[in-house]
Amino acid sequence: MPAATRLRTRLTAGSRRLQLSALPIGQCAVAAGVAWFAATEVIGHARPFFAPIAAVISLGISLGSRLRRTVELVIGVSLGVLVGDALISVIGSGPWQIVLVVALAMAAAVFTDGATLLVGQAGASAVLVATLLPPGGAAGFDRCIDALVGGAVALAVAAVIPSDPVGPVRRESRVLLDELAAVLADTAESLRRRDAEAASAALARARASQPLIDELRAALRGGHEVTRVSPLLRRQRRPLRRYEELAKRADYAMRNARVLVRRAYTALCDDEPSAPELADVVSELATAVRALTAQLGRDGDRELAREPVIDVVRHARELARAITPGPSEVVIVAQARSIALDLLQGTGMSRQEALHAMRDDGPDRD
Repeated sequence: MPAATRLRTRLTAGSRRLQLSALPIGQCAVAAGVAWFAATEVIGHARPFFAPIAAVISLGISLGSRLRRTVELVIGVSLGVLVGDALISVIGSGPWQIVLVVALAMAAAVFTDGATLLVGQAGASAVLVATLLPPGGAAGFDRCIDALVGGAVALAVAAVIPSDPVGPVRRESRVLLDELAAVLADTAESLRRRDAEAASAALARARASQPLIDELRAALRGGHEVTRVSPLLRRQRRPLRRYEELAKRADYAMRNARVLVRRAYTALCDDEPSAPELADVVSELATAVRALTAQLGRDGDRELAREPVIDVVRHARELARAITPGPSEVVIVAQARSIALDLLQGTGMSRQEALHAMRDDGPDRD
């Protein structure tokens, strides 16, 4: 790739990241300034550096677990300050005292909860007390107040200047569904070309999809938190619930896809014969997933994506009737039907409604 092309690609990716993070960055900046103002002008602390630090840490760049981060931050600072102040006032300050104070503060944090932020803040606050703050003074308590002010300001800013709770969820849903469609399309092509190596690559791709599922779940947690904190966005709870169901079904569909791809790979390695139409069914399933992806966020939601899924079920049924399926073909068709069931439920149908939509009058009844 030419250097100019690489540069353009990096600039485009950087601009995209900046665009997606603009609001969280703005939230952090505003919260830091307001926290400093509140701690200095309202409470009267001289240099309340913990207040803006707490505000920025509580908000972070990404959504998700802000309430928990705030609580962990305040508890961690309090533990570190209390343990450090109590010990330093007795044993004095020095290298071995720092070792002891930090170890005990972090041990107390682990015993209390064990969360990473809580433990880290306890250790950092203990270092602060052991090196900078006079033992037995009020400065340690002031730092706890500053942390509380920063956390409270962060939550207030998140409520008044809320992030979009649905946008990141929709974006991560599309990424996951695109990956599911790509896995199915690659599998169909491997069956069509009888290429075991291509099937192996598709299987590796399917197995590597777990981080995408985790990202979607994190986006959902962040979206729900925004709607809890900000009264302006309570109406977004309903679409988030729909995406929550979609996330669950997409996860199941990807699990079923792994089984499908693994069986296709085994069949190709063992040189099992298969009907050419089998690849078409898997390819149509990939197209049905793309149809569902295309409907995300549109009015009328995902109902328009149901017909392509039902077409896949009908074609799979016709294939099973037209041939005497081998063992791998039976598994692949069964997994295609399972994925179809997941997709229909992802469009908002109940399990019974989806099963009813997949039935016909023939002998192949669910």
